[in-house]
Amino acid sequence: MSQFETALAAYQGFTDEFLSVAIATVSADGTPNASYAPFVFDENKNIYIYVSGLATHTQNLHAIPKVSVLFIDDESKTKQIFARRRLVFDCTATLIERDSDSWQQIVDSFEARFGDIIQMLRELPDFRIFKLAPNIGRFVIGFGAAYEVDPNGFNTLKQITG
Repeated sequence: MSQFETALAAYQGFTDEFLSVAIATVSADGTPNASYAPFVFDENKNIYIYVSGLATHTQNLHAIPKVSVLFIDDESKTKQIFARRRLVFDCTATLIERDSDSWQQIVDSFEARFGDIIQMLRELPDFRIFKLAPNIGRFVIGFGAAYEVDPNGFNTLKQITG
């Protein structure tokens, strides 16, 4: 298998290792915020997060619907701390209207993945679902092994050189 084929296979299965994603948002006054949220994907690689309306990151997404998401290898699995495998997407956030057909399908996906806790969260009126649609992405495997994620399909990579 070529280096590129190895990278592509690693990329295509990378997010399967995670139940949550690190998120970075910014407030209307420019204050950054880092947090995390459990997530599910749809068939088009859109990321959905189910978050409390009381959380800073939720308020930020309402004010500025841009978010960067980070999937990164656990430090304990990393041989070289400066070269952790990671996948970053810059996304546009859209609120999913509560009790819409889309909302029901996505909540069902959350329940299938995370179990009974979702029944409780469904009842909490402050919880929101945001669709995070990736615009661009980057997958880094290690030193000199960085790839752009093709924004037209998100299933292919292009090696970054120079």
